[in-house]
Amino acid sequence: MIKGKQGRFRQNLLGKRVDYSGRSVITVGPYLRLHQCGLPKKMALELFKPFIYGKLELRGLATTIKAAKKMVEREEAVVWDILDEVIREHPVLLNRAPTLHRLGIQAFEPVLIEGKAIQLHPLVCAAYNADFDGDQMAVHVPLTLEAQLEARALMMSTNNILSPANGEPIIVPSQDVVLGLYYMTRDCVNAKGEGMVLTGPKEAERIYRAGLASLHARVKVRITEYEKDENGEFVAKTSLKDTTVGRAILWMIVPKGLPFSIVNQALGKKAISKMLNTCYRILGLKPTVIFADQTMYTGFAYAARSGASVGIDDMVIPEKKYEIISEAEAEVAEIQEQFQSGLVTAGERYNKVIDIWAAANDRVSKAMMDNLQTETVINRNGEEEQQVSFNSIYMMADSGARGSAAQIRQLAGMRGLMAKPDGSIIETPITANFREGLNVLQYFISTHGARKGLADTALKTANSGYLTRRLVDVAQDLVVTEDDCGTLEGITMTPVIEGGDVKEPLRDRVLGRVTAEDVLKPGTADILVPRNTLLHEHWCDLLEENSVDSVKVRSVVSCDTDFGVCAHCYGRDLARGHIINKGEAIGVIAAQSIGEPGTQLTMRTFHIGGAASRAAAESSIQVKNKGSIRLSNAKSVVNSSGKLVITSRNTELKLIDEFGRTKESYKVPYGSVMAKGDGEQVAGGETVANWDPHTMPVITEVSGFVRFTDMIDGQTITRQTDELTGLSSLVVLDSAERTTGGKDLRPALKIVDAQGNDVLIPGTDMPAQYFLPGKAIVQLEDGVQISSGDTLARVPQESGGTKDITGGLPRVADLFEARRPKEPAILAEISGIISFGKETKGKRRLVITPVDGSDPYEEMIPKWRQLNVFEGERVERGDVVSDGPEAPHDILRLRGVHAVTRYIVNEVQDVYRLQGR
Repeated sequence: MIKGKQGRFRQNLLGKRVDYSGRSVITVGPYLRLHQCGLPKKMALELFKPFIYGKLELRGLATTIKAAKKMVEREEAVVWDILDEVIREHPVLLNRAPTLHRLGIQAFEPVLIEGKAIQLHPLVCAAYNADFDGDQMAVHVPLTLEAQLEARALMMSTNNILSPANGEPIIVPSQDVVLGLYYMTRDCVNAKGEGMVLTGPKEAERIYRAGLASLHARVKVRITEYEKDENGEFVAKTSLKDTTVGRAILWMIVPKGLPFSIVNQALGKKAISKMLNTCYRILGLKPTVIFADQTMYTGFAYAARSGASVGIDDMVIPEKKYEIISEAEAEVAEIQEQFQSGLVTAGERYNKVIDIWAAANDRVSKAMMDNLQTETVINRNGEEEQQVSFNSIYMMADSGARGSAAQIRQLAGMRGLMAKPDGSIIETPITANFREGLNVLQYFISTHGARKGLADTALKTANSGYLTRRLVDVAQDLVVTEDDCGTLEGITMTPVIEGGDVKEPLRDRVLGRVTAEDVLKPGTADILVPRNTLLHEHWCDLLEENSVDSVKVRSVVSCDTDFGVCAHCYGRDLARGHIINKGEAIGVIAAQSIGEPGTQLTMRTFHIGGAASRAAAESSIQVKNKGSIRLSNAKSVVNSSGKLVITSRNTELKLIDEFGRTKESYKVPYGSVMAKGDGEQVAGGETVANWDPHTMPVITEVSGFVRFTDMIDGQTITRQTDELTGLSSLVVLDSAERTTGGKDLRPALKIVDAQGNDVLIPGTDMPAQYFLPGKAIVQLEDGVQISSGDTLARVPQESGGTKDITGGLPRVADLFEARRPKEPAILAEISGIISFGKETKGKRRLVITPVDGSDPYEEMIPKWRQLNVFEGERVERGDVVSDGPEAPHDILRLRGVHAVTRYIVNEVQDVYRLQGR
């Protein structure tokens, strides 16, 4: 009765039906201006009835309301004239359910139309997520003057050009318009009219219309560009540009103040978006709106002129395809033979087969794309030349209008590997494509994935809506309440670098934030950007020019305002492009921005197997750029061959270029052998560190002689001899496998000097002795001489098998709920020296003894957890003792509030970044 969508709250109290509203199917209004919508006459008459009655009485055309009502019902001619007057400059609100963010309701000026469908401007479809396959929209009439004022000032579609979620334009052409603009800005070798010199864009259009030159002809055109001088006046600058006829024609609609280079390229969707963004930043709102409309009209016109159509012959199947597939089949047969003769396990065979087919698929799709994207043409001198293809399917994908390489691959390459409903991959791929057609078996396998996709979508919508409601519930009272809280705190932003790739450059992270302290020019004491500056595009360019790689910015996390947030800590209002105003409901905006793309996130947990799980077992670091190496939190020793060996746990290696910017960053595991040391120069492509991914070494930090303690054959160790090599090694028994006498013994390797005295670990007063965990393999004999950096023993690492990675929507929900993951990482509660106490049946007792002599900390850890630390090793508070997903509670308790906010923000952004948001 009370809860749920049909309950008292959502049905009656919060969501009532309202009068002065109507709904109808939507259709395209390609000739509308951005601030207009087409409203059917019949609907308008019904919606604005009271206004019409009033006007009829005022004019003395009707004596009573009843008479006016009769006139309206008879639909007399005068009624339509009055309706025209009434709706002039009276905005109406259009809403499409589900309203996922604030751009789901916008205001438009109505234009009366015949018919019964509402006409919608194509550019606002992205904001509404609307298409014209039968979607319906609701119309609401703001009645009071204040309501009309708000609708016009805040909700008008022309005032909502940027998305409140990321500050990018949301009024961006898509599909036909993109194809049209791309087609008119492409160039073609030896097209009709190549080499002409034209007096300007007008002449270009004239010769194109007269049929004297092709749209793609490479020509020289006299172009006049306008730049603003110091006084903000436009200064003309005319020059002869190498361009094409189509680009010259497009230049006619570009507003004054933008450079010609912006259209002098083949315009894809990203380039058009960037063009509108630049226009907004340089020229402001009004020119941008006019420009967006003009690009749309032009795009539609030239898409029609292009006559781009798709036939079955456009899907060109590469000749190499069949050869690649037969090679893959031979490899699979070979693996199958190895499996039958017992050389590989069933799991390895499955993973290898999947890998072979995934690689074959990539090769086929590469061959197909190479085939599609270039064509050979004869140039003016009669020679052959390669140029980008005019194949319709390729143009649609390349421009970003519709489709992607992955979809073209299914049309003309091969469909590839399919998944079963439980998410595991079927090992026989579909080698056919849609052009060749699928046989019955292949079609049946395909239906699995398709059906699961539809079921997922239905679940996803409900889950995503629920997530948004929970987010709004917790964030709705966050409002900007003051201008500046005066805090000196902030967070330091650096580019997001994973391995050798910059995932997110610094400018994307600090754009629109306020600096928390003066940014200095690197290597000097000159102030580059003063404190409390809002970093807009111009400042970010300055930071890039001076190669600044970290900036401390104000953040809502460190804001000191008691209730709400201050404007300086929040920064730029992304939807408007200036610093945020007081009273803005930033909590709701944030909740909607995270909830809105929720329906595009995946629902499933990924089973990682095959290619993905093996990629995790890396064994070296190879840098991509040249620069110098910087190691942080590194402890190392030099081994007998003069190489550095890392003996610390969370070492990071950064590659710094000549300007002092971080280019790459990697994690270096314990026991890595470094080819280059801290501060040394490396060339691009050089390998700087190596390690064995399958075993974890125990490395000695001192030189001396090995002394076995508690290593008793049969009780704590067994001797194993390798049949192939004849070498023998000692294997430490797990405590479960030991005899009763061996349970309390603790096998260890002690390092002594020539006189038999203990050698101390440098910098401490602890003797160098290394306790060995179960399953450790020792290939040394008692009493041999070793030098620092040598490997005393190896502990095999069991690979975790296939781990389920929670992805997409469930992952975001887990992060915001701050749930404890199953089997979380175990972190060190205090800093100190590790030792192991008395064991119980299923657990190990981990003891951390602080160096300052205060009380030791004890924790019981299940035996099946793999530990990353050895006895006698020093750990810092918050270090990882046993691997696993980290629990936010532990990070907060041991590393502080900044670490946990950084963790949650980065993890959430990773999920959205994977989806390409």
